Amino acid sequence: MASKTLRLDKILSHMNIASRSDIKKMARQGCIQVNGETIIDTSRHFDPETAVILVNQQPVRYQQYWYWMMNKPQNVVSATYDGRDRTVLDLMSREEVLFEPFPVGRLDKDTEGLLLLTNDGELAHFLLSPRFHVPKTYFLTVQGVLKAEDIEACHEGLILEDGAKTLPSVLNILSTNISENQSSAEITIHEGKYHQVKRMMEVLNCEVTYLKRIRFGPLTLDENIQLGDYRLLTEAELELLRKAVQK
Repeated sequence: MASKTLRLDKILSHMNIASRSDIKKMARQGCIQVNGETIIDTSRHFDPETAVILVNQQPVRYQQYWYWMMNKPQNVVSATYDGRDRTVLDLMSREEVLFEPFPVGRLDKDTEGLLLLTNDGELAHFLLSPRFHVPKTYFLTVQGVLKAEDIEACHEGLILEDGAKTLPSVLNILSTNISENQSSAEITIHEGKYHQVKRMMEVLNCEVTYLKRIRFGPLTLDENIQLGDYRLLTEAELELLRKAVQK
């Protein structure tokens, strides 16, 4: 965030300390100090990055942008609002939703796995930009038998049913069961066409029966995050994301 001053009540409400009206009451009661000064007028402006703010003698660290990793379950849509289905925001706490997070890209309703959420529009834009071709890796099971030639076909790019050609992708076949006509694999793509993995498998005469995103750019899904749960990104993970869009 570029250095700038903001109203004190805006800084504190953004940090979910309290509502603006309650913050004004707290200030009148002498509960808020900034840079060692008790502040009564919460309309005063301060630099949130440098100001030392205490509320009830407890330090408040301002943070404008937030970043979460979620293990998205099936039957939940990657949206901030949906009139029919639960969204990924419905899985988050009320306090976190106040920061106005949104999913970075989308996973289909029936797709599980790694989903990033943030309120940092600039980073999200870069991560989704075709310019950077940020890789996304999925684990999948299919009805059908994947073959060695399918690996080369994915590498060359597949022509989808609408005539669009995919960018080169990496298919790694994990198992095949000819008698049951089933296969499992991992695939890494560098774009985000609508239902892309499912449509690619259709070209290879396979039908996706299970799909889970396990990597997004430099990040791997934390196996300790249960389906439907989430956690904040670590500073190291965030730094990896930033580097991914600076190459």
